[in-house]
Amino acid sequence: MDDLNDWIEPLKGHPQAVTPNFTRFMQRSVCFTNANCPSPGCNPSRTAIMTGLAPYTSGVYSNYQDWREAIPNHRTMGSYFRQHGYFSSGAGKIFHYHMVDPDCWDEYWPSQQQNMPEEAFPDFAKSPLATADNPTPATMNMPAFHQMYGMFDWSALDIPDEEMGDFKSVDYVLQQLNKPRDKPLFLACGIYRPHLPWYVPRKYFDMFPLDDVVLPKRLENDLDDVGPRAKDIAVRGGGYHQHVVDAGQWKQAVQGYLASIAFADAMFGRLLDGLDESGQQENTIVVLWSDHGWQLGEKQHWRKFALWDNVVRSVLMIHVPKNTLGLRDGSADGQLCHRPVSLQDIYPTLVDVCGLPANTEIDGHSLTPLLTKPDAPWDHVALTTYDFGEFSVRSERYRYTRYIDGSEELYDHQSDTEEWHNLARDPEYSQIKKQLAAEIPRSPAPLVKTSEKLKPHHIPPFRSRAEYDEWLQHGKDNQYLLDKYWR
Repeated sequence: MDDLNDWIEPLKGHPQAVTPNFTRFMQRSVCFTNANCPSPGCNPSRTAIMTGLAPYTSGVYSNYQDWREAIPNHRTMGSYFRQHGYFSSGAGKIFHYHMVDPDCWDEYWPSQQQNMPEEAFPDFAKSPLATADNPTPATMNMPAFHQMYGMFDWSALDIPDEEMGDFKSVDYVLQQLNKPRDKPLFLACGIYRPHLPWYVPRKYFDMFPLDDVVLPKRLENDLDDVGPRAKDIAVRGGGYHQHVVDAGQWKQAVQGYLASIAFADAMFGRLLDGLDESGQQENTIVVLWSDHGWQLGEKQHWRKFALWDNVVRSVLMIHVPKNTLGLRDGSADGQLCHRPVSLQDIYPTLVDVCGLPANTEIDGHSLTPLLTKPDAPWDHVALTTYDFGEFSVRSERYRYTRYIDGSEELYDHQSDTEEWHNLARDPEYSQIKKQLAAEIPRSPAPLVKTSEKLKPHHIPPFRSRAEYDEWLQHGKDNQYLLDKYWR
C-alpha cells in the first residue's frame, strides 16, 4: 500500500476507518503495531525494503535519486529469490515508478519498465474537474502552474472499480497466482491508493458523509517546542496546511483519504478472496506493508517527508502458514506485536522463513522470533532516516529525533501518543536521550548524486549542516542549491 498510515481498523488511527479486509487479515496474521519505515519517502523506503540496504548504507535518501545508479550491483529481494529457484512476478508500484530492477522479475505488469501513469493507473486522468487547459486540476482552485498542487487533489469518480488501475493490478496478480507452476512463486502486488490524487469511485466517498467527517487530532501551537528545521519541514513545499484550511477543504481531504483507504482495503479483499479460492492459502506466506505513513494537518503538516510518528509508523502484518520450512509452527496468527520493528526487516525475515541461505549483505533483523511469540524479548530499536544526517530512533516507549541543524525531539509514547510534548530539553530524560542517540550511525553513507532531473520547486537533500545553513542564508532559495550543488 502506498502512503497508508495507521488509519485502519486494526491500528485504530482514525475512528471512522472502514477496513474489514485489513481486520480479516489481522485475525490470520501477526500485526505489528510499532512498525516503522526506513525513510518517509517512496523511493528511499521502497529501495531499502527491496534491496535490503538501509538508506544510511546505500546513500539513497531521496525521491530525487535513481537508486540503480547509487547501488548498481546489489541483488534485490526478487532477484535473490530468483537465484534460489523462484519465479518472480508482480504488478503495480513496488519500486518507485520507473526505477525498476529488471533482474527482480521474470514477468511484470504493465511492463518491465513500469510505464505506470497511462497503463497501470488510468484513474490519474479521470478527475471530474479536469479540462483541456488544466488536465490535472487542484481542488483548491490554485493556478495550474502551481506545481505543488500537481496531484494534490481529491474527488469522487463516477466509474466502476474495474476501471481503476489497482483493480487491474489485482487481476494480473490473481492470474499469476493461479497459473500451474513447477517453481515456487515470489509474487508482489503494489496497490497505489491511498496515494494522491484521491480519486476513487463515488461509493467509497459515500461511506463518509462530509458533515460527519472527523478531523485528525491537532494541538494549536504544536510547533512551539520544536527546532527551526522541524518548522521548515512542516511547511516545506509552500505551507499545505494553511492552503487547505483557507480553501475550506480540510474535511473534504480527510474524506478523500478515508475513501481511498476503503478502496485499497476492497482491493486487498479481492486478493485475499483470490488466495483462498486458489487453494494455495496454506502454502503461501503473506506480507502486507505500507511504504510509510501520512499526515493530514497534524503539526500543521501534510504529506510524508517528516520524522513524526504519523508519518514514520507504517502498516505491517505477516502470515506464515504451518509447516513452512523456516517456521514449522507458523506465525502466531491473530496476535498483536508491540515491539519496535522496521520495514527493513521484511527482506531478512522472508529469506529466513523460506529457508533460503542467509543474505549477509543486507541490513535488518529477521522477525521470526516475534512471529512465533509476539512478546518475545527484542533488544532492537527501529531506525528511520529523512534525507541525509537526520534520524529518528523508535524504542517501544520513546521516539528520539535529531535533525541536520542539531535540534532534537523526544516523545514518551506511554503518555503522549500524539507527540505533542517535546521532552528533549528536559534534563530528567537526558539518559534516555543519550541511549537512543547512540543508535544513530556515526558514519552514514554519503548522499549519492544521480542523474535524476530536479526542478526549481524541488528542495534537494542537504548533504551537510553547512549546506543547510547556506540555503537559509540565501533566503531558502532552492534554485541556488540546484545551481551550486545539483546541476
